[in-house]
Amino acid sequence: MNQYYYARIIDADMDTVDGRVRAALKEEGFGVLTEIDVAATLKKKLDVDFRPYKILGACNPHFAHKALQAEDKIGTMLPCNVILQETADGHTEVAAVDPIASMQAVGNESLGEIATEVRERLRQVVDEL
Repeated sequence: MNQYYYARIIDADMDTVDGRVRAALKEEGFGVLTEIDVAATLKKKLDVDFRPYKILGACNPHFAHKALQAEDKIGTMLPCNVILQETADGHTEVAAVDPIASMQAVGNESLGEIATEVRERLRQVVDEL
């Protein structure tokens, strides 16, 4: 990954992909702590229409604990976000944050090993879809 995210287009609707994403996250030891329906929020707050777009806040407790031990303010960058959005042609794009890209700003080398493992697990989630 040479960007701040890793993404893939899936030939399925968002509801189907949502279930698959959650199952793949669970397989890799992640739970979904937060869920934001961006389209519904924008409609409610601004009365604007937006494509189906959801943000899932995924957390692997083991790695979160290790990261918090290494850097007490790292919670500002947790959980790891995974997005699902409908594409113009009706497919679903899934994108996961690259924790290495976000953790580089912290400047704590001990986070590198943790971020690398989390990156590989999130990449596996996206690849399994």
